[in-house]
Amino acid sequence: MRIDPPEKISVDSMTFDVREIEPLLQAPAMDIKPWPGAMCKLKDGRILYIREAKLEEAPMMMSYMKRVMEAEHDFYDVVGARVLAEIVGWYRKRLKDPYFLVGLIDGLWAGFANGRLLNEDINISLHTMALIRGGRIGAVMYYAKAYYGFEILGNKEWWATYESYNGWMRWGLGMAQPSYPWPEYQHELGGARVYYVTKEYWDSTVKEYVRQMTGTDLEFNVPDEIRKKNEVMRLPEEVLV
Repeated sequence: MRIDPPEKISVDSMTFDVREIEPLLQAPAMDIKPWPGAMCKLKDGRILYIREAKLEEAPMMMSYMKRVMEAEHDFYDVVGARVLAEIVGWYRKRLKDPYFLVGLIDGLWAGFANGRLLNEDINISLHTMALIRGGRIGAVMYYAKAYYGFEILGNKEWWATYESYNGWMRWGLGMAQPSYPWPEYQHELGGARVYYVTKEYWDSTVKEYVRQMTGTDLEFNVPDEIRKKNEVMRLPEEVLV
């Protein structure tokens, strides 16, 4: 858009260095405590190790999500597209205060969970996925990121929404999550309803519910052997969502 200046000016053209523009486009990062890494024994006996995703793993993760987008059932086309955009946003520094957790079994990418911080109090849950079958991996990943928000980051509220019927039934209905009035409150995933959990509700009810859903618990005293086995991530050969 161009508008003539209301005053005589000496210079009518200016050049910007993109390094001067970038601070305006990239949100200043909060000081967020890192996820320390945790493991758990799945119901089928396998060990799932949950760590932070590495930025250099983003292109690999994006390539897999492009394949997930092709699944035309249970809204995985929507989920795949949105997760792809979230990973790209993280990779290109266009997502405010995100966190990305990957669940690995001997290096194989088995689970995914991500979100971002609106502020110090509110944690916005984005997506949770199981990439291989069995072991209730999806439930474990959801538990891990909720634990991260409430127990490690000290968040006071957890905001979620649901794209699929299965997700709503297991977490929205299963946790008896209340919702904020719509449309005054809208989740950033498509403007859907905001379902929320408070820290008090997490402590009194939800934490135990999710723990029961997983059938296991997180162990933060992870042997070096497990960490080493999962240092390098590899993709599943098939898309099994």
